[in-house]
Amino acid sequence: MDGMSAVKYAELGAFLRSRRERIRPADVGLPAGPRRRVPGLRREEVAHLAGASVDYYNELERGAGSQPSEQMLAALARALRLSGDERDYLYRIADRPVPVQGGAASHVHPGMLDLLGRLDSTPAQVITDLHVTLVQNPLAVALLGDHSGFRGPRASLVHRWFTEPDARRLYPEDDHEEKSRSFVADLRAAAGRRDADDAEVGSMIRTLLRVSPEFAALWADHDVAFRRREDRKRLVHPTLGLIEVNCLHLFSEDGRQRLLWFTPAVGTDSAGLLELLSVVGTQEVVEPTVSAATRTAGTSPRRRG
Repeated sequence: MDGMSAVKYAELGAFLRSRRERIRPADVGLPAGPRRRVPGLRREEVAHLAGASVDYYNELERGAGSQPSEQMLAALARALRLSGDERDYLYRIADRPVPVQGGAASHVHPGMLDLLGRLDSTPAQVITDLHVTLVQNPLAVALLGDHSGFRGPRASLVHRWFTEPDARRLYPEDDHEEKSRSFVADLRAAAGRRDADDAEVGSMIRTLLRVSPEFAALWADHDVAFRRREDRKRLVHPTLGLIEVNCLHLFSEDGRQRLLWFTPAVGTDSAGLLELLSVVGTQEVVEPTVSAATRTAGTSPRRRG
């Protein structure tokens, strides 16, 4: 059965059901409703929050169905507000490797996830210290593009910035030099905060030194600058044109995750442009690929796993 034993399938179903039943609808921004017969969330509500089909989630709780992908497990962990220990347990009983802390499948900090859910009128997303997008709200997708399909080294915007020219289309060409310096200085700060033998950041730095002369030259300057808590940006939207925004940052205690949200810059027409985001919808980015396993599980394109 897809590498999972019948015992683990049964435990997975029981664990998901127990976590679902403990969550109040208000905890995830849902109305309680007058005819609610279950103590926690309904199955279809969990499926919706995780971006899965209702039939697929029902099979998981019954201890059946296909083995959930790592992306599906990450989405379920967010939907069910699992703690770090609970998230790790979920991966283990599903016979999937527990994600490395700070990596592309990191468990989103519960407090940040809660705040993100409340920021429904402004673009917002959670990223790692290596600029891997973990989760975006719909307005962030509309403003910045859908980042959920990137896998491996490409999951990091820093990697894409120095290896894929199309990744720079989001910013005016006049700003590219400053952005490159900012990314490199921020990466050096992130590397300094991590363990000296951290494989993820070490691999990224070695790769970029090898393939990008621009990165190598900037890295040799040894500039270090942790990203400011407020940063003014000029963004190029393919439909709306140039949008000037303030990007505000909220950092987790260990600095591994950042909640970013975007507000209109004072003295510009950005407020009206941001209001149009929900109308124009999602912009295209560089051919993000979604695995067949992810499509089978019905994961949302707006949540990273």
